[in-house]
Amino acid sequence: MTAGSLALCYSGGKDSTLAALLLEDFYDVTLVTAHFGVTDDWEHAAAAAERIGHEFERVEMERSVADDAVDQLREDGFPRNAIQSVHEHALETVAELDFDAVADGTRRDDRVPSVSRAHAQSLEDRHDVDYVAPLSGFGRGAVDRMVDATLEVTVGPSEEIRRADYEGELRALLAEAEGEAAIAEVFPDHDQTIVTDVRRE
Repeated sequence: MTAGSLALCYSGGKDSTLAALLLEDFYDVTLVTAHFGVTDDWEHAAAAAERIGHEFERVEMERSVADDAVDQLREDGFPRNAIQSVHEHALETVAELDFDAVADGTRRDDRVPSVSRAHAQSLEDRHDVDYVAPLSGFGRGAVDRMVDATLEVTVGPSEEIRRADYEGELRALLAEAEGEAAIAEVFPDHDQTIVTDVRRE
């Protein structure tokens, strides 16, 4: 017996994969990648979902949201607000699917994306779903230790690790609008992960 069906916003990275493992004993979990159709990076999330043994779906978001996010990137000169707006739209899009609950892999220490209590309650009320954030009580160190104990991951720079997150598509759209040099001006250097296997006892 489970608490119902749950759609987890899924990138194929360590955080959303760990969230899936934490939820799978309580919900019928489907991993859902929301994307704009700009790149085929969703295929990497689909492969990661297959590796961990979960159903996978993808849903296309409104392209106008991506265009607005790129305008935000150009105006701000940094990605925080753009990624936050895309994440909120992704949750809205996934919440419209036929599931009892929606979830993501946001952590307690994440600056972006994050989901405020007010936004979570609004999402639940408007879509008649539960919003679940299983990593929201864990800091980065705790998450990293749980990942080390349960997952095999590949780590590398954002421009090399292809996973189904909003950043990859926003990078591509920004480069299309402003040229490749704009990516380094807007996005700070940081590593990303893609899950290659899960360690099950």
